[in-house]
Amino acid sequence: MVKGRQGERVRLYRLSIKRKRKETSRQVCLLYVRGSILGYKRSKSNQYPNTSLIQVEGVNSKEEVSWYSGKRMAYIYKAKVKKNGTHYRCIWGKVIRPHGNSGIVRAKFKSNLPPKSMGARVRVFMYPSNI
Repeated sequence: MVKGRQGERVRLYRLSIKRKRKETSRQVCLLYVRGSILGYKRSKSNQYPNTSLIQVEGVNSKEEVSWYSGKRMAYIYKAKVKKNGTHYRCIWGKVIRPHGNSGIVRAKFKSNLPPKSMGARVRVFMYPSNI
């Protein structure tokens, strides 16, 4: 490079950095699928809060649900009081069986889900694997 052309040197340096970033682009790998809490299992006049109904994203039939049976799921929520150094808490559960023919699953959690969780998100993890 010629002396006194500092701007040119900087420009070339920036281009080389951009090229390096493109080469090392990483893909994000999620180990879970999102799901929504629809409510508790219920009949016309009773509801059973020990079993929750979950709609898993991208699952639309009873046959697709069979892959998810036995998988673990987590309901993560934010509490007011800090516990163990964090405001976030988690209730773990697992997929028990399908519910109907439209891809909804029944799930049991370690403690029953609170009513404020209706409509909230859960994470359906890809383990334990049956493969």
